[in-house]
Amino acid sequence: MKAKDRNILRKRKMKLAKRLERKQWSNQSQPMFAARNIFYEMADRINAIPCGGIGAFQLLARNSGLIKAIDGNLHLLRHHVPYHESDHVLNIAYNALAGGTCLDDIEQLRNDESYMDAIGAQRIPDPTTAGDFARRFTKDDVQALMDTINSCRPLLWEHGLSRKERELAVIDADGTISPTTGECKKGMHISYNGIWGYHPLVVSLANTQEPLFIVNRPGNRPSHEGAAEYFDRAAWLVADSFERVCYRGDTDFSLTGHFDRWHKAGRLFAFGIDAHKALVEQAERFNSSCWTALKRPARKTPKSKQRRRPDNVKEQIVIEREYSNTKLAGEHIAEFSYRPGKCNREYRVVVLRKNLSVLKGERCLFDDIRYFFYITNIQDMSAEEIVLFCNDRCNQENLIQQLKNGLNALRAPVGDLISNWAFMVMASLAWTLKAWFALLTEDRNDRDTLLRMEFKRFLKTIMHIPVQIVKGGHRLLYRVVGYNEWLPTLFDTIGIIRRLRPT
Repeated sequence: MKAKDRNILRKRKMKLAKRLERKQWSNQSQPMFAARNIFYEMADRINAIPCGGIGAFQLLARNSGLIKAIDGNLHLLRHHVPYHESDHVLNIAYNALAGGTCLDDIEQLRNDESYMDAIGAQRIPDPTTAGDFARRFTKDDVQALMDTINSCRPLLWEHGLSRKERELAVIDADGTISPTTGECKKGMHISYNGIWGYHPLVVSLANTQEPLFIVNRPGNRPSHEGAAEYFDRAAWLVADSFERVCYRGDTDFSLTGHFDRWHKAGRLFAFGIDAHKALVEQAERFNSSCWTALKRPARKTPKSKQRRRPDNVKEQIVIEREYSNTKLAGEHIAEFSYRPGKCNREYRVVVLRKNLSVLKGERCLFDDIRYFFYITNIQDMSAEEIVLFCNDRCNQENLIQQLKNGLNALRAPVGDLISNWAFMVMASLAWTLKAWFALLTEDRNDRDTLLRMEFKRFLKTIMHIPVQIVKGGHRLLYRVVGYNEWLPTLFDTIGIIRRLRPT
């Protein structure tokens, strides 16, 4: 960052802090919102956009080698008149980064001359053209696009993750329902819970919350369908960057027919497994000395003075109306060896016993015991660590929620299964670019905050920064006219992106 920019940021921060400092106000005779005599007029020479962060991501897409890789590996257009394949892919991703929620929002960007100047484009594809491009894809083309994006990831992992953080790559997989109200979308079906739509599989890297593969399927397909293939492809992808790889998933992904092959290849796994009769009987044979209490990590103590906890209104109503209520009384763990029917060797099974009390009002009706089982070939973790490690898979639920409702990448705006699959991959690229940006930040606390940050907040802090666009002197200048606390991080990270070069 230039010294001039650093000084301006420091002065603006001080000015804002002084404006917002806590003080005892006297009684005010007028409302705080006091602006009046407001007029509007058109600027003649000044071009500006509200999504000033878009330039950093255009620079990131170019310097990471993504644009060149897409044009080199994806061949859907016989003639480039005037767009290349990378233009179409980034057009959909940038629409999400600019705050768009559907393909029609591209029309607003297409009619914004300042936005097109900001990304160096004479024009951008309209929504209809974007939909037509998605319809050009075949299954092999979608696979090629995912492989192309994945080929750029190792460069960012090496820059953003320390050697210790690259000791173990954790690959998560889960399915989610993508509903649609359309009646003519080919490939859709009715799901187990009566919702019409698709059932995409999401395979992600838990270390960075990146979606590595998104596989669209009809709505009636089981969650684990095709998961083994994409687990293997993810392992090959991370092999050169990480020392070991571990697969993780819920009970649907406990694919026992592949356990021996994965174990022989040196791949770790930790899955939930259904509490069927044989496992429950084994757990019930344990005496009290075999069980140990599960100690979950304590919540972080707030630095500020802790406020008095408010009354639990929901709990009071449940007691007053004497509704049935289930409360956790305790958790205990044990472990044993078990050989699944499709395996030739035994694996480690950790069982979690939840002691529950079923209440009606304030009266205890009965105690209930439920068992949860986890099967794994990991030997260097304690039973307690295995349970907590498997529970951490819930972070992928947050990722899927952001893909579905944060940037609306798992919707089905086009006409059939393959074209909607292509849209999902292109739109989810916006989240991937967010993760890459986070990996390039210098401060590790900022990196972790950005990786965990919800997409809506990310747009507010990094993307929606008002800037003036100035062209001239063989450069494109983004002159920032607003301020927020993340601007120093943005400036520093842009400096790193400029030095980024694909190997």
